[in-house]
Amino acid sequence: MEPAFVLHDHRKPRPHFDLRLEEDGVLRSWAVPRGLPTDPARNRLAVAVPDHDLDHLTYTDADKSIADIGWWQEEDRNDKRIVFTLHGRDGSHRYALIHTDGVNWLLHRTKEQPR
Repeated sequence: MEPAFVLHDHRKPRPHFDLRLEEDGVLRSWAVPRGLPTDPARNRLAVAVPDHDLDHLTYTDADKSIADIGWWQEEDRNDKRIVFTLHGRDGSHRYALIHTDGVNWLLHRTKEQPR
């Protein structure tokens, strides 16, 4: 079975998104203030936040909804970068998470996309 992902749309304390990737029995999580990038020329800040339990895959409440859900595929990884494809409701899109320092990452939509 492929590892799952979820993109949560949070409305509080300030509007933002949370990207969660299933790995090693938990959801690795990043807060993405402006959502997933749609243009390879524009990176988005992604701030690593504590891992979440797998039950957060389908969790919603009055302030949190699911913007996208599906499975993800790791394509490349090293100490500073994870390249992966999200296979969600609206198709498949390839991204890279690039570690800059501390909890800060850049989320980049790659120029080369799956067909």
